[in-house]
Amino acid sequence: MESRALRISIGIAIGIACIAGLFGYIGWYTLFRPVPGPFDGAGVSDEAYFKYGTIGIEPTAGIPFWIWVVLPEVFPDLLPGPGGYESLGVIQEAGQATPIGFPIQNIGAFPRVGLNCAICHTSAYRSSADTPEPVIVLGGTSQGFDVLSYQRFLFNAAADPRFNADVLLPKIAEANPDFSWFEQQFYRFLVIPGTKDALLETSSNWEWSYRNPDWGPGRIDPFNPVKFGILEQPVDDTIGNSDMLSIWNMQLREGMALHWDGLNTNLTEVVLSSAIGDGTTPRHLDLDTMARLKTFLEGLAPPEYPFTIDSQLAAEGQQVFNANCSACHTPGVGRTGQVIPVEEVGTDRHRVDMWGDKDAQAYNEKYADYDWKFEQFQDLDGYTAMPLDGIWLRAPYLHNGSVPSLADLLNPVVDRPQMFYRGYDVYDPEKVGFISGLPENPRTGIPNFSYDTSLPGNSNSGHLYGTKLSKTDQRALIEYLKTQ
Repeated sequence: MESRALRISIGIAIGIACIAGLFGYIGWYTLFRPVPGPFDGAGVSDEAYFKYGTIGIEPTAGIPFWIWVVLPEVFPDLLPGPGGYESLGVIQEAGQATPIGFPIQNIGAFPRVGLNCAICHTSAYRSSADTPEPVIVLGGTSQGFDVLSYQRFLFNAAADPRFNADVLLPKIAEANPDFSWFEQQFYRFLVIPGTKDALLETSSNWEWSYRNPDWGPGRIDPFNPVKFGILEQPVDDTIGNSDMLSIWNMQLREGMALHWDGLNTNLTEVVLSSAIGDGTTPRHLDLDTMARLKTFLEGLAPPEYPFTIDSQLAAEGQQVFNANCSACHTPGVGRTGQVIPVEEVGTDRHRVDMWGDKDAQAYNEKYADYDWKFEQFQDLDGYTAMPLDGIWLRAPYLHNGSVPSLADLLNPVVDRPQMFYRGYDVYDPEKVGFISGLPENPRTGIPNFSYDTSLPGNSNSGHLYGTKLSKTDQRALIEYLKTQ
């Protein structure tokens, strides 16, 4: 009898385990199983993948798609103006469900929205205020997108009492008439409260950002979040605010110091660490995808200047460039691609002070057990002398984006704008930069970001090279730089 009872007990235990396993599998299949998105896979062009393909953020840091869709409608008062996410400077292409840089991936039965490299590295410009649609340039600086304001919009929405199922579900049902009863229950009891809790928890880890000057459109502090979050370093008072970099033509930069402050020299490590910094976990880091992106960026051509160039004046400017600029800005020549000491270049030093030896060492040790471990993070006290390919579209200038145009950069510091506006996408071919004197976008009425050079990390000092040239030589030099 005892043997029979034991067999029954074991059978019941096995049955319970099987049922639990089945429900566990159903739960994983429904809620956590990654499903390739419409822009993933070999059949998608590299350009489309760069714009809309996943880099692995969605499983752990993605926002449920239908919540993301209705947030601007529920919380318009938390945005800078009308137009939903476009009021934050995202680039929305016709016919696409999300803006450039916002991939969609199904995790289980539910789509989530993440971020990818294009969110910070896609330029858009218009040739005049009357031009209806901007020209989109992949690999450029996302000079119009305000990353920090987007993030704070999500945080502020989650902290608002309106972020609940009774408010969100009716809006989701309007946006998606096929939203099933089953999906509604998952959203009501799991997805909506889980998203709210996750956003509030993430928000608490970003309290340090409120003590620093706002980034504004086209800028980001890329490595303090790495220090305080991934590397678990003590929160300090450093400021890493810097302009988003162009990442086209990366083959040209092989072996050069990368990032503004040269904190790594290996493009593979830079690509991998960028994905991790954006929110990808090692578990979801796809090395084949990262290699594909690296290859694409190596061959991505810089954009040609789209306006008329005075070829004779540009030829004169080339002579000025060769005599005054080539030693730091021509690949294979002089100190191009090397880090120039900050005392010499004279620009705002907050970015270099943000990253130290202990941070570099911690990053090199963080993933030592992985095949793709980091080895080349370093701390150098200066800024990289970069090639100038596509320089015409890399405004504003200097590492912190503190000088709006090339014409302004060639002025003495006292004559550079002490305050200007960022975020407007109409180009100024005369000064070579974006129009920077308008407090609001005349087309949308949305305020442009007021950049104050007196704030910590925002200084427009330094890089005095060329400021003593004659006005004639400066005009010629600018004309030549349009050809780069």
